[in-house]
Amino acid sequence: MVKITTSTKHVVVKTAFCLLLPLLLFAVVFYLHFQTQLSVFSPICRCASQPAVAGAVDDDHVERLRASATFLPLKDTRHGAETWFISTLNATAEPDGEARNLVFPSPASSGRLLCLSAPSRHDGTKNAYALAWRDALPHGVASPLPLPGLTFVSETAYDHTNIWHGLTSLLPFASWHARNGCRSPPARWALFHHGEVRTEMSPWLATLAEATTGAEVAIETFEAAPSPVCFEEAVVFRANVARMNGERMLRAADFMRCKARAYCGVTRRRRAFKDEAAVTRVFDKECKRVAGCAVAAAHVSNLTFCEQVRLLSSMDVLISAHGAQMTNMLFMDRNSSVMEFYPLGWKERAGGGQYVFRWMAGWAGMRHEGS
Repeated sequence: MVKITTSTKHVVVKTAFCLLLPLLLFAVVFYLHFQTQLSVFSPICRCASQPAVAGAVDDDHVERLRASATFLPLKDTRHGAETWFISTLNATAEPDGEARNLVFPSPASSGRLLCLSAPSRHDGTKNAYALAWRDALPHGVASPLPLPGLTFVSETAYDHTNIWHGLTSLLPFASWHARNGCRSPPARWALFHHGEVRTEMSPWLATLAEATTGAEVAIETFEAAPSPVCFEEAVVFRANVARMNGERMLRAADFMRCKARAYCGVTRRRRAFKDEAAVTRVFDKECKRVAGCAVAAAHVSNLTFCEQVRLLSSMDVLISAHGAQMTNMLFMDRNSSVMEFYPLGWKERAGGGQYVFRWMAGWAGMRHEGS
């Protein structure tokens, strides 16, 4: 049996401690070194991974914006006729006295584009619109990119194939085009009647629109793209000349008159009078009392658009039975005169229709007399 004394125990403990101390120090140094390396490289790892995370976040935001584009009825029957088309936005007039309009994109639309889904020609409530950002167009659109160029969108309670009704829808676009320096002609027109798609414009009106804007009229039918379409730029007039004051109408009429004459090559004018054949003798007799006066009778249905512009540009007085052909007074100079004859009983039954050419003469700067 071996007996270990106290002094011997102290020697054993010291020896063990001396052997373990280097190992403990090495472990501590290694741990600190590992933590230092980890703290140096981990930010690099995080930075390297950030683009992928940011890209994923951006894609998620775009997807959410696309999903948030809500299509609403183009014709909102809760509103009146002047505001039921794209009813969630208030139209503005700039400057004062102009017809109210909507412009896309604009601050009023928060920079969003106009998108339309318009399959119906019979029920405006089945057609729809949405607002969307260019980089987040709605799901299901016909193209991942908006239709390029400027689109004129016209909503009217009347008829684009009637030249008088059509002129009241064209006038505010002509004024807007002139105010913006004719910077770019419309790439297309989108026509609506009570929110229903229309695909026709009278040849007379289409030619006047071409003369005014410098671009051939192309009407968006929405047939080639049954899915929704979005427009790079769009200007919307939804109430024709409503709230447009007389001075602005005069300027727009002057602008269209000038453009139509240039389009048709009218370079000089001669003084003459125009009348229907039934009263030619009466006015011919009166005309002989005025030096240089001549009476000319014509039927505009037999004339081309430019022939009509040339004829009316040479007139000082227009005498006509009430009818859409009187819309040609637009091409006469300011301060010309218009004499309108109504059919028997017309004034008693026509209601507001009897005043349309009196109104037109007013905003075109002409004198009007009606029998």
